[in-house]
Amino acid sequence: FIRLLQSKWIDWDMKMYYEPNNVPAQARTTTLNEELGQIEYIFSDKTGTLTQNIMTFNKCSVRGKLYGYVMDEAGNEIQDLEKLRPIEFEEKDDDFEWYDQKLMEAIKRNDPDVYEFFTLLSICHTVMTEVKDGKIVYQAQSPDENALVSASRTFGFAYLGRTQSSITVRLPAREETYEILHILDFDNDRKRMSVIIKRADKIILYCKGADSKIKERLDPSEKNIMTETDEHLNKFATDGLRTLCLAYKELNQSEYARWAEKLAKANTSMEKREEKVSNTYEEIETNLKLLGATAIEDKLQDGVPQCIERLARAGIKIWVLTGDKVETAYNIGLSCRLLTNDMEIQVIEEDTEDGVAKKLQEVREEMIHKIEQLFGVDIEDRRKRLDWKDWGIDVMKFDQYRKDGASGGKGQRQNGHAAVTTTDANPQERELFEGFGLLVTGQALAYALNEKLKMQFLELGTMCKAVVCCRVTPLQKAQVVELVMQNEKKITLAIGDGANDVSMIQKAHIGVGISGQEGRQAVLASDYSFGQFRFLERLLLVHGRWSYLRISKFLRYFFYKNFAFTLCHFWFGFFSGFSAQTLYDPFFVATYNVFFSSLPVLALGVFDQDVSADHSLSKPHLYTPGQNNEFFNKKIFAESVIHGILTSCIIFFVPYLSVSNSTRPGGMTQADLQSFGFIVATVMAIIVNLENALETWYWTGLYHFVLWGTIVVHFLFHFALYSTIIWKIFNTNYAYVGVAQAVLSTGNFWFTLFLTCAILLLPVFCREFFRMRFMPNKTDRARLNQKFRTEEKAAFVAHIQHKLRQSKRSIRSGYAFSQQAGWGPLITSGRMQSKSITYTRQPTQTTNTTMPKYHKNRKTHTLNELSPKNLLRQDKNNPSNPELVRVTHLRPS
Repeated sequence: FIRLLQSKWIDWDMKMYYEPNNVPAQARTTTLNEELGQIEYIFSDKTGTLTQNIMTFNKCSVRGKLYGYVMDEAGNEIQDLEKLRPIEFEEKDDDFEWYDQKLMEAIKRNDPDVYEFFTLLSICHTVMTEVKDGKIVYQAQSPDENALVSASRTFGFAYLGRTQSSITVRLPAREETYEILHILDFDNDRKRMSVIIKRADKIILYCKGADSKIKERLDPSEKNIMTETDEHLNKFATDGLRTLCLAYKELNQSEYARWAEKLAKANTSMEKREEKVSNTYEEIETNLKLLGATAIEDKLQDGVPQCIERLARAGIKIWVLTGDKVETAYNIGLSCRLLTNDMEIQVIEEDTEDGVAKKLQEVREEMIHKIEQLFGVDIEDRRKRLDWKDWGIDVMKFDQYRKDGASGGKGQRQNGHAAVTTTDANPQERELFEGFGLLVTGQALAYALNEKLKMQFLELGTMCKAVVCCRVTPLQKAQVVELVMQNEKKITLAIGDGANDVSMIQKAHIGVGISGQEGRQAVLASDYSFGQFRFLERLLLVHGRWSYLRISKFLRYFFYKNFAFTLCHFWFGFFSGFSAQTLYDPFFVATYNVFFSSLPVLALGVFDQDVSADHSLSKPHLYTPGQNNEFFNKKIFAESVIHGILTSCIIFFVPYLSVSNSTRPGGMTQADLQSFGFIVATVMAIIVNLENALETWYWTGLYHFVLWGTIVVHFLFHFALYSTIIWKIFNTNYAYVGVAQAVLSTGNFWFTLFLTCAILLLPVFCREFFRMRFMPNKTDRARLNQKFRTEEKAAFVAHIQHKLRQSKRSIRSGYAFSQQAGWGPLITSGRMQSKSITYTRQPTQTTNTTMPKYHKNRKTHTLNELSPKNLLRQDKNNPSNPELVRVTHLRPS
């Protein structure tokens, strides 16, 4: 029941509701809430998870010529494009802006390279068209492909539709239909796709894919062009853009005929069909001619940098598993504060097993040298696995363990632990150090995950605050998660938004899906889901931490109260000869856990909180007790058991000694079994509930009601049960009739109750007071600060110092594949076709003198009057001509 309501708190949290897409947070399980407060590793996708997954064509390179950067008269790049007006196009998406006039001039003069570049973009894809309300809508497998085809249409090379064996495009001067001979579809290993078409008795192969894959298949004569394009690709990656290379090749009839015959045999093979088909694809995709490269922008989601920064301060290590280039991933890591300029960042991009092994060893030696240099640690056994805990260094407080440069010594203890530095003679001269970072390419990762090197890779990864794996496949994502889970024995969380993240989400202890642009596959495979990555910090730092805290208190109290209740029977056995005689009234035994000790602990497990949600977010270090199992472990379990045993002793023997020689006012002895059992039961009900009250931090009106109401109900229940009315109704000889009135009317009972409460509760109260006064933990300090705001001034000063040190960076994103099998087989088989429509073409007009219809405010990043309904608009001047638009749900970024 407690876990169910904890899950409902997540479902009902309006601060995790994403209004633009109408996506609430959803807990799809009730058994993992407390594990949300113990996460130590987060494995995250990038595209659509950290970024918006709304792609816009931003820049391009065509045969060594760079387009998209605007220069001034002196030849310098103009950084502030807000002062310029974007070029107005006849057909364009509302989120598309282009400022470089050079590309428009090249199209007007029919530059053959630019002409072929955009022809490839309009043909080499698996996009489908659909007519809605007289308008053409592109249905693409991924936002990247949609952005490329839409950009091609904007520049005058419009894709109009396709059939099973043909594709129709509208070029600047004419409309043409080409015969599609073959579609060589994309997959995770190929990382590219190709289309073979027949045009004017010529057979042409168009190919687009990752730069590493295209580069391997270029003709040797393209070396100089590739060198220039490489420079452009690095510039794109530095800007955080998602890159793609384009190439083509003319095939002669005989060459194509032989290859087509071989492909037909491979497609009909009964053994290793997929392998043979893939090898056949490889044969034709050789000696390509490079056309250029594209660069697509995918901005970070709102709040991602702040979210990652807080999660890192909570002691959570974040591994980003992406399909981008190393340069792009590095830039994105800086933008989202996963990586910082004060980190020691290592890159592993070797393409051989020996090279990777050598690089891993080099990185390890550099880490050891850096640790010895900065912290004065003498690592004698260099073969032993590296671990910060072995040297007594807290990764969240590196500065406290730094070697004092002014002392001249090594600043180390004899046992090899780093000495805690309390003063720094020259704080301005100290080298800034915020931990290690690691970047690994997919090819290097494939070797690093084999049996020989995986433990060495894991050792380096666990020493780093952040790890970024580039150009990885879905299988490699799952392998990385499995490697950490099996060997680190830590709670892991994987988060993603697409089908390529499902294997990673299912492999981790906890899977989180983001409902974004790539469908609901990740959501359906996850344990928790919401609309934006930034909600992850609230899920972990608030709901996860509270759930762990509440469950820990519940378990401690559960063991305590049941040991106290049960062992009173044990002590009574010494006086009853261990017979079947029970100490309590059978009705009390049946109702103890249902009525007299359940509601307060349920209220504690559902409502208790140490600090508010805002303080939980502003103090991420409060999350670390869950990672270290500080609130419930073997020691605390033993303490709860011992506490229950001592409580049972006091509750049994104090009333026993009190009533053994006492008499009632009428002279009768009070030492009968029924009276003694009622006294013990009453003291038990009051003590365990008051102990629960001492455990509670968050007192609400509801908690007051259930706490005092439970005690009152105990008395009312026994008054009614032990009254003569029950005896008259049921006409039975009930031994407890009149016991409650007789016991409660004596002063001995109330003195015994007060004495027992003082013996059991005062030591607990004094212990907690002494601990909070002289040995406060993180939670105690946070609660005092929430009440008295004692740390406000210090926090403000630290914030200003951090802002002065922090460098300004542009927030951009990078490009990656969708990593799903393409739609090629569905198109060529005829199962997926476009709906036909008559197209009327008008001359393309370009100008930069007027603003677009929907003006984009670049300062506030909002789109005026933009909604899905507004995107489907009819041209008033020409209502019969459908306007080509791409329907994509947009949100304020």
